[in-house]
Amino acid sequence: MRWISGTLLALLAVVVIVVVAVSAISGAKLNRTYDIPAQALALTVPSDAASVVRGRHFVFVIGKCTGCHGADLGGKIFLDVPPFRIIAPNLTRGTGGIGNAFANADFVRAIRHGVGPNGRGLLVMPSDAYTYLSDQDLADIIAYIRSVPPVDRQLPTTIVKPLGRALLAVGALPEPPAAEIDHDRRQPAAMTPAVSVAYGRYMALSGGCASCHGAGYSGGRIPGLPPDAPPAQNITPTGIGTWSDADLIHALRVGKRPDGTTIDPLMPWQSTALMTDTEMKALVAFLRSIPPRPTGTR
Repeated sequence: MRWISGTLLALLAVVVIVVVAVSAISGAKLNRTYDIPAQALALTVPSDAASVVRGRHFVFVIGKCTGCHGADLGGKIFLDVPPFRIIAPNLTRGTGGIGNAFANADFVRAIRHGVGPNGRGLLVMPSDAYTYLSDQDLADIIAYIRSVPPVDRQLPTTIVKPLGRALLAVGALPEPPAAEIDHDRRQPAAMTPAVSVAYGRYMALSGGCASCHGAGYSGGRIPGLPPDAPPAQNITPTGIGTWSDADLIHALRVGKRPDGTTIDPLMPWQSTALMTDTEMKALVAFLRSIPPRPTGTR
């Protein structure tokens, strides 16, 4: 009996140590704060109709913000799974929204840096893509957000559940994007749309292509998603080398591969379908410029 009691006490001690370690490691990652200099947050936000229209295009088509926050930007429960409950907040000026509370600098901090007003990193906020937005495009996005009608919608808070904390502690879940962003990087004042590799790269970066396909665009399993989630396509010449430009455009506009199969809607082709011809052709030109990589090497 003493041996059994001793074994149980030892196991209990191990469990306590693991719980404390998981809490400490995950807490350090979740509670890390980021001090963004005031000059990096300074941005003049327009209010003219043309800027609002451009901002709407980036919100719906390039940034794909509505996929999380909803078409009315009123927010929703984006994910409620065993690791965590992720809330895409109400961005409007309605009840439960942040529109009235957020200054322009708060929007810049959240969108470009992935950091909330409390200085902590925002979970599942794709600021690792939005950090590449030019000042003009970011300002137009904020102009559009400020223009949308108020939506009265109260939402619960984001929480990381015990399983999520454990996965975060062992590195099986990525840290908030703010941990990977170069917060001192200065972005261009504006990007002129053109059918060029440079503008296509800008579309790919600010549009979040690398978030799923990887920095080398070689596809494979998407970090942070369940194991049964469909892998991202290798969009280097290794994966699409036999696709014509027309095939690529058809895939981005209609969601169909050259063999006629439908691309999983996890790939947001419903949004890329609305890209302008210039944006689409520039993106294709960029894809043609990517060095080939083995599939799944990110």
